Amino acid sequence: MEENENIAFDIMQVGFPTSFTEIKEMTMLYSCAMREICTKLENLSQEFELKEARNPIQHITHRLKKPESIRNKMLQKGLPLEYEIMRDEITDIGGIRVVCSYINDIYAIANMLKQQDDILTVREKDYISKPKKNGYRSYHLIVAIPVFLSSEKQIIPVEIQMRTIAMDFWASLEHQLRYKTEAQVTESTRTRLTNIAEDIFHADVEMQQIYDEINSMG
Repeated sequence: MEENENIAFDIMQVGFPTSFTEIKEMTMLYSCAMREICTKLENLSQEFELKEARNPIQHITHRLKKPESIRNKMLQKGLPLEYEIMRDEITDIGGIRVVCSYINDIYAIANMLKQQDDILTVREKDYISKPKKNGYRSYHLIVAIPVFLSSEKQIIPVEIQMRTIAMDFWASLEHQLRYKTEAQVTESTRTRLTNIAEDIFHADVEMQQIYDEINSMG
């Protein structure tokens, strides 16, 4: 069974009253949209490698949201499990993560993407300047991009998460702890994790300042 067929089967298993063909179409569209955004980011990365002294993009990853996660998110929002509502309301089915060297790199890359003619900015959430209560920091940019098919054009949303290396380190480990050992995570442990996130952010700020000082002397 091919990957798209596996995804389609999984979505139908978790309770979406939709057809196999619709789900195959969905996975194709979101895969195409993510590929378009990844190509834009890779183009920027290649340009930085050619023209600049350093590349602010450390690495790029992407994923399709798991069927169970889509279902749970729709239920949390009080949405009926219908295909069209899923397409309209869940904007992070296709997700891309961009890990950058410094905090300022994140805002620079975000602005470069927003200036491209075929990208529509749907929503921005700056969790760097305004972190979540648990300490999570990242810059979320939800964009819509056209996907051109043989007989039509469809506009597909993609969520881009941009973080520094340090933010990504914390978020990855915190995610594992929160989802794999939820029953064992005490309030004091959550406080420690939040404190670590603050320490990491202060280190990020310090590294940015050091870079700026060194760069200004060049």
